[in-house]
Amino acid sequence: MGQHHLPGQPPVPLTLRRSARARRISLRISQLDGRVTLTLPPGVPEREAIDFAHSKADWIRGHLARHAPRRQPGYGDAIPIEGVPTRIVPATGRRIQLRPGQVEVPSQGMEARLHRFLRELARDRLAAACDFYAAELGQTYSRITLRDTRSRWGSCTAEGGLMFSWRLILAPPSILRYVAAHEVAHLVEMNHSSRFWGTVTRIHGPYAEPRQWLRENGTQLHSYLF
Repeated sequence: MGQHHLPGQPPVPLTLRRSARARRISLRISQLDGRVTLTLPPGVPEREAIDFAHSKADWIRGHLARHAPRRQPGYGDAIPIEGVPTRIVPATGRRIQLRPGQVEVPSQGMEARLHRFLRELARDRLAAACDFYAAELGQTYSRITLRDTRSRWGSCTAEGGLMFSWRLILAPPSILRYVAAHEVAHLVEMNHSSRFWGTVTRIHGPYAEPRQWLRENGTQLHSYLF
C-alpha cells in the first residue's frame, strides 16, 4: 500500500496494511520503535484510514512524545556495547577496534561497518552462550540466525533453529545470556509451561531480573538507527 504521513513537525510516517480478518480500522503504535500502523478491513478506502489517523493526531503525537527518540549514532556519540556506554571515534587504521570506553571506526562506510561489527560480536557472544546451555541439556541446535526483530528477542523452531535480535549485544551480558538460555530451553520444551521455566532455571538460574530488565529497557535498544 502507499506511503502516507501525518502532517506536522515532524511528519509522522503511517504504515497501512490490510487484513482479511479485520472488521474495522485499527491503529497501533509499536512500543519498540514507535511505528504507527493502520490496519484496514478489505474494501475500506485508504482515505478513510488516513482520516481516522487525522482524528487521532493529538493522541498519536502525545504517545510518540513519550516514546524514546530514535537516533543515528555518529562520531562523538556513545552507544551501549555489552551494556557499557562506548563512544564512537574515528579509527587511525583500517579495522574497527573496541577499546575500554570507545570503539574506533574507519570513516569510509562508518555506519554500515559499525553495524556489521556489532552483529558479528552479537553472533560470537550468542554462539558461546548457546553452546554452553545446549551442552548443559545434552542438546544440539541446527543454526543461529540474527535479525532486527521488533516483537521478540529470540525464538526457536521445531527443527532446532535459534533466532535472536542482534541488538542484544547492546544489553549487559547477563541479559544476552538469559535470552540464549530461554531459547535453548525450547529445544526440550516447546512451550512456556512450568517444566519449561524449570529448565531455564536449571541451566541459567533465577531469571526474573533479566526479564524485568528487558521489559523496562528493551525499547532503548531499538532507539539506535543503523
